[in-house]
Amino acid sequence: MHTNDLRQLAGRLMMIRLFGTELDTATADFIRANRIRGACLFRQNMTDAAQLTRFTGDLKDAMGAEALIALDQEGGAVVRALWVPPPPSAMALGAAGDANLARDVGAAVARAIRALGFNWNFAPVLDLNNNPQNPVIAERSFGADPEQATKLALAWMAGSESEGVACCVKHFPGHGDTHVDSHRDLPTVDKPLPDLTRFEFAPFRAAAPHAPAVMTAHIVYPALDGDNPATMSRAILHDLLRTQWGYEGVIITDGMDMHAIAHRYRAGDAAVNALVAGADMVMAIGNRETQEETVDAIAAAIADGRLPLAGVHARLERLDRLARAHPAGAVPYTTDAADRALMAQAWRRALTARGTLERPAPGAKVRLVARQDVVSDGVSEAGVPAGAIAAMLGQLFDVDLVTFADAETFDWGTLPDDGRFTILASTSRRRYGPHARATWTPDLHLALWNPYQALDFAAPALLTYGFAPPALDAVRAWLTGDIAATGHCPVPGF
Repeated sequence: MHTNDLRQLAGRLMMIRLFGTELDTATADFIRANRIRGACLFRQNMTDAAQLTRFTGDLKDAMGAEALIALDQEGGAVVRALWVPPPPSAMALGAAGDANLARDVGAAVARAIRALGFNWNFAPVLDLNNNPQNPVIAERSFGADPEQATKLALAWMAGSESEGVACCVKHFPGHGDTHVDSHRDLPTVDKPLPDLTRFEFAPFRAAAPHAPAVMTAHIVYPALDGDNPATMSRAILHDLLRTQWGYEGVIITDGMDMHAIAHRYRAGDAAVNALVAGADMVMAIGNRETQEETVDAIAAAIADGRLPLAGVHARLERLDRLARAHPAGAVPYTTDAADRALMAQAWRRALTARGTLERPAPGAKVRLVARQDVVSDGVSEAGVPAGAIAAMLGQLFDVDLVTFADAETFDWGTLPDDGRFTILASTSRRRYGPHARATWTPDLHLALWNPYQALDFAAPALLTYGFAPPALDAVRAWLTGDIAATGHCPVPGF
């Protein structure tokens, strides 16, 4: 087979990252020359609806009718298009506990992103978060109960499917019980196989007949394969998922630039390893050099038989089937107002009380304590600034704002003991350390992101599972007594 033909077969098995906010000529040429059919867009690729719709349209033109144009629009802190109706996080829906609501939210998310030209959403998360120290999943999970989390995730997915957007359940076979972020290093989930089968694997197995796509985890599971992360494990992708469970949908890797992979393997080798293990598409999220290396490596593996041609065509058929069932291309969006109202309702229904909460009296003197910075961790969007929370509270109370750079070095003893009602607003996913936990207790803890932060202080807490504007609106409505906190946190310890 001619080298160009091999490269074009390889390109059909790849999803790339793009740089900038428009399709430049060099990238368009690279896509066309190698028949790249997948692209994943991130926040830095997006300015507004007009720009993004133009960008995805240009990508479809370059990639062809069976383009797969994807993003991570999970809800909560993991969203990329920020101007569309802001969906609640998975755990917020877990707290509401209503499968019909989850379906409606999934459909609304799909309507908004399909209008922007996307046909593939890397959601919902099927990880069961039972590890309070998990640094990257937490509120991205629907909860810790396999049956309930699966019910809500499948409902969310059905809603998306009803609006023509393919879902991708992740991170197979489970990222919930880790204390390491695979963006930073290679985690291990060292549990006996019966435990994995009963817990981590259960949502994925239940979703297998329904999910159009599954994303792999860069995690080692010694009970199945002590040498390779799931992304590169034939025992996990082929033997377990394909053969034992009979999964017929698309298997795509998580980003191959994540440190769990990129710090241990060359890009081309990693891509070939994943495809040999059973993946259908490699997410070559890297620069052009690593993308070229990936094309070359996959083409060489097809040429020398490590990737037999029959298997390559089977992969292409699965990807073609996904694209045909969910055509790319923007469609009109006419339900923005209704979808915003739906999202606001969902955020309100998620509000959860921990302990006996006291509302400050109208006009009371309040001291708000919050982090100075709200930087993105690379996975999630940046949190809500302390000033925004102070402004919201300032509509109701006399607010004194105190910010800290680092909770572990901050001198909590410097906070005045002047009778003000103290409110701690937690605006990052990071848990508090021993210094903060041991030296101060607020009157009210607003856990505006990671619900597990509510366990760090012996204080009454209001949990929102996210910091989007309608989540803050829900907090304000609770503070004024207009609504009650009726949610139930879907993980142990609350």
